[in-house]
Amino acid sequence: MREREWKPRKARPSPHRPRPQHGDRRRPGGRPSFGAPRDGLVILYGWHTVKAALENPARRIRRLFATENAARRLAEDGVTLAVTPELVRPDAIASRLGPDAVHQGLLAEADPLPSPEIEELDATGIVLVLDQITDPHNVGAIMRTAAAFAAAAIVTTARHSPEATGVLAKSASGALEHVPIVTVQNLARALAELKERGYLVVGLDSSGDADLGAVALRAPLALVLGAEGKGLRQLTRTTCDQVARLDLPGAIKSLNVSNAAALALYVASKRLGSAAT
Repeated sequence: MREREWKPRKARPSPHRPRPQHGDRRRPGGRPSFGAPRDGLVILYGWHTVKAALENPARRIRRLFATENAARRLAEDGVTLAVTPELVRPDAIASRLGPDAVHQGLLAEADPLPSPEIEELDATGIVLVLDQITDPHNVGAIMRTAAAFAAAAIVTTARHSPEATGVLAKSASGALEHVPIVTVQNLARALAELKERGYLVVGLDSSGDADLGAVALRAPLALVLGAEGKGLRQLTRTTCDQVARLDLPGAIKSLNVSNAAALALYVASKRLGSAAT
C-alpha cells in the first residue's frame, strides 16, 4: 500500500445519537457534556490509546491514519480494524499534532463514547470525582490509574474540564475505553445523588480531619479530588460525608493530584478489600 499525503477531512455526522456522549459539547436539553473537539470527533493518538480504541466495540472509528510500521504491528497483534488504515508518513501525523506529541505512528478520528448518568452506575466499588481539575495530563493520568484499580467511573463537571481527546487521551493510555466518564452540571448536586444511592463520599484535602488510612471506609465509595492549588471548593467540601488527608512521612507533604489519586485509590482498595475478607 502506497503512502500518501495528509488530507484531513471532517467525518459525516452520525444520524443517530441515542444518548449523551463523552465529548459532546452539549447534552439533549442543552446540558453540556464532557468536552470534545468542535466537529464532534475525538482525536486519539499513540499506540496504547489507539489500539485500545480499536479493540473497544463501543468506540466508532471514523478514520485511521497509520505509518507502514504501525499498520504492520497492528496486523501482527491481530487487531481487528473497522476501517481501512490510511498510510501516511510519520511527519504527516506530527504536523497535525505538534512536534512534542509522541504518536508512535497512529492517529484515529473517532466518535465520542457514551457518557452514563449517575443513576446508571452500579452502586458498588469506587468512583472518583474530580472537582474542576483542568490539566489534561493530570486527568489522563488519573484515568489511567482509575483503570488500573478498576474504578467504576469518573465523575467530572461539564465546565472547567479538559476535552476527552488529544493529550488527555494519550496520557490516559487507553483508559478512556475502560472507565466511564459521568459529566454533571452541578457537582454538589451530583454528590448528593451519589449519597442517595448509598455512596460514602470522602473528599481529599491536605487539611482533612484524619488520614485516609484511618477513616472507616465502605463500598460504594466516592473519592473527591480538588484542583491543585485551589483544592476542594467550599460547597464540594461541605457536601462530602468526610474530608480526609493523605499523611506522608517525608519532607514534602503534598503530591501532584494524579499521584494523590493513585495513593488514595491504593489505600481505599486495600481497605475495602480487607473489609470484604
